[in-house]
Amino acid sequence: MSPIDRREFVKSASTAAGIMAAEHLISPMLSAQTTTADGMIYRTLGRTGERVSAIGLGGYHIGKPPLTEQDSIQLIRRAVDRGITFLDNCWDYNDGASEVRMGKALAGGYRNKVFLMTKIDGRTKAAAAQQIDESLQRLQTDHVDLMQFHEVIRLEDPDRIFAEGGAMEAMLEAKKAGKVRYIGFTGHKDPLVHLRMLDIARQHSFHFDTVQMPLNVMDAHFRSFTKEVLPVLTREGIAPLGMKCFGDHTVLDYILANNTMKPIEALHYCLNLPIAVQITGIDSPKILDQALEAARTFKPLSQAEVANLLERVRPAALEGKYELYKTTPRNDGTARKPQVLG
Repeated sequence: MSPIDRREFVKSASTAAGIMAAEHLISPMLSAQTTTADGMIYRTLGRTGERVSAIGLGGYHIGKPPLTEQDSIQLIRRAVDRGITFLDNCWDYNDGASEVRMGKALAGGYRNKVFLMTKIDGRTKAAAAQQIDESLQRLQTDHVDLMQFHEVIRLEDPDRIFAEGGAMEAMLEAKKAGKVRYIGFTGHKDPLVHLRMLDIARQHSFHFDTVQMPLNVMDAHFRSFTKEVLPVLTREGIAPLGMKCFGDHTVLDYILANNTMKPIEALHYCLNLPIAVQITGIDSPKILDQALEAARTFKPLSQAEVANLLERVRPAALEGKYELYKTTPRNDGTARKPQVLG
């Protein structure tokens, strides 16, 4: 190993040590997980005490046009039958088609087998209340287990949500009415926005149950949610939900296109973090098998293994070119349709 290579490896090893330490809460998280005979991992969802699958089925992909509605329904049910209990969705995914399909899939007894999550975009009380009710109608349920504020990506989003007449008022009323059990928020742009949302919540004496964010091997090197947000969540007992394990859903510029690791390795890295769930897009039986295999074969990674993965992607990761959801508006659905904010 050359002197330069050695220095870079030491730097990555130091990063890995910080990630694996994560306020010394990774070991308890992994040691407390349970694994069923078929290999699915289950973890505790923060302070809620709920047990959920460590692999979550992403709601965006199951509503994509290439999938027929029937194929989507069968895929969701197959995932649940094979141990996935955490289901992700959103009011605006595929103009509502994702929720409609999931609602049909959960009929016939499947709703009672899952922990159902969806998200809303509204920032005003009126917009949020309307979207909550529309989501419930599409999902064919009288309540969701978790409702999250979607795309908290602007510094002013926390202010709007917690303002008088803001979306939080609608969410709390929905919870009181039994429509929502737990409350969280999501975002993909910058750790600073997440930290500000948490700070504004503290100012209003509100404790989120979950926070969803991009967590992947490249994130550790650029605007890192892993380094800046994850330790805060673990310290405060807020369940971290990971997304974008592979960066994006396009072939040309997502993390795997860098050809530095296999999909299973990328999933193992995410499962090694102190998270409750890693949500991943599943749009075919093959991709479902891949996610389940990642859970079945997962073992806690050593510091050296984490450092090796981080070093492999470091040159490509430094400028964020494989995490365009952070640096461009391409994933900002609420920017394309600002009217949904209210």
